[in-house]
Amino acid sequence: MLLKRFGLERQMIGDRTLTYNLQNESADIHASDIVIKDGGYNFNAVLSGRVINDIRLNMGGMHNVENMMAAIGIADSLEIEEQKIKEAVAGFKGVKRRFEYIINQPDLIFVDDYAHHPEELKALINGAKSLFPGRRCTLIFQPHLFSRTRDFAAAFAEELSGVDNVILLPIYPARELPIEGVTSNIILEKLDSPTKSLLSKEELLKWTENFSNSRNKEFGEVIITAGAGDIHKLVEPIKQILIK
Repeated sequence: MLLKRFGLERQMIGDRTLTYNLQNESADIHASDIVIKDGGYNFNAVLSGRVINDIRLNMGGMHNVENMMAAIGIADSLEIEEQKIKEAVAGFKGVKRRFEYIINQPDLIFVDDYAHHPEELKALINGAKSLFPGRRCTLIFQPHLFSRTRDFAAAFAEELSGVDNVILLPIYPARELPIEGVTSNIILEKLDSPTKSLLSKEELLKWTENFSNSRNKEFGEVIITAGAGDIHKLVEPIKQILIK
């Protein structure tokens, strides 16, 4: 059996072919009745004319629902029982650093993500907005590579400008030497956000302490850390400050 995303049929050939898609009813496998709830999704899986109802995915991002349709399609073709499929989907915690919930409470969401390209940031921000509409969002972003920051500064700023509060960290150089005039400040200058700042790692932890003492628990807050450098090393310290 060959399973492929609906719309790419001409690129692959197999003896038995099934197509999947998020919600396109022309695909053999697709989702229906998607409802956002508690930072995840409830939905039904339509499988070549029959339906598995009341599936729960405990992670964010509509792309993850579509990915799950592919997994459900394979499981169904292997004749795995519906209840076992539903239990497996509900128990799936996702890939580390891909919209990974560090804290998931009614009044505080803390997500960590590997996003380091403008398109990845766009998907990350749109996913957070759809899951937690109306909540104030702070995105902490560590640019990765001097060359990427230089080339995509305007695009980074455009996507980040859709967030209530943006905190930039210094560029993570990875394999590169510094480029004259290229710092996180070239993104900061282009940002059109209500609140924005450029902080060192030490200053970020201090900001987190102040935030934790003053955050709006009535309406809830969302904090996101993003980047491909060493920002992941700050996740646990930030978490410990927020939960104490």
